Amino acid sequence: MSDPVAKNPVVRLRDLRRSFSQGGVTIDVLRGVNLEIRPGEIVALLGPSGSGKSTMLQAIGLLEGGFSGLIEIAGTNASQLSGDDRTALRRDHLGFVYQFHHLLPDFNAIENVVLPQMVAGKTRGEAETRAAELLTALGLAKRLDHRPSQLSGGEQQRVAVARALANRPEMVLADEPTGNLDEATADRVLEEFLKLVRGEGSAALIATHNERLALRMDRVVRLHEGVLE
Repeated sequence: MSDPVAKNPVVRLRDLRRSFSQGGVTIDVLRGVNLEIRPGEIVALLGPSGSGKSTMLQAIGLLEGGFSGLIEIAGTNASQLSGDDRTALRRDHLGFVYQFHHLLPDFNAIENVVLPQMVAGKTRGEAETRAAELLTALGLAKRLDHRPSQLSGGEQQRVAVARALANRPEMVLADEPTGNLDEATADRVLEEFLKLVRGEGSAALIATHNERLALRMDRVVRLHEGVLE
């Protein structure tokens, strides 16, 4: 990992808050979260199910509104942006991996990694070269033309990882990326994921409830009662 301390944060949160109303009762999910993640740093976001990890990732990913406080991505205050500008900021700087792969079922592995690159303006040739490099690095060189239904769970998540990194994001957000896999497969996929993220020089925030997996990362933060410990 490159020295993160000397670099400006790629993500900065200040007093991030989010509340929901349910049955006439207000539930404070995030109660003043403060966090900085610097380039090349891989951070585990640890907490039990229902602690607000996904809500926090949605905030950083600019995926929904209703938050108060500062959300800064790559030096830009996202809290003040229009919807189109938030979309552009998300596209240009962030990558996402979810617990379920969300691959497009009618497209094969390489096409699933090519498409987001073409949306971002790459030529098909450039996108295919990049996709093949990433998928090969993840051990899928012989599975490029297989559709998601022809891949194992671990292979599907590897394609999702390649897709997340395809546009060279400065920050990868991963929400329980191995939570739907058996322990042995989860270990292999996480190891490949971390190796690839480090090789790309990206930062990452990886939400998990698995203490053992969290310890493989550079730093662990814990979400407890709406704040980070």
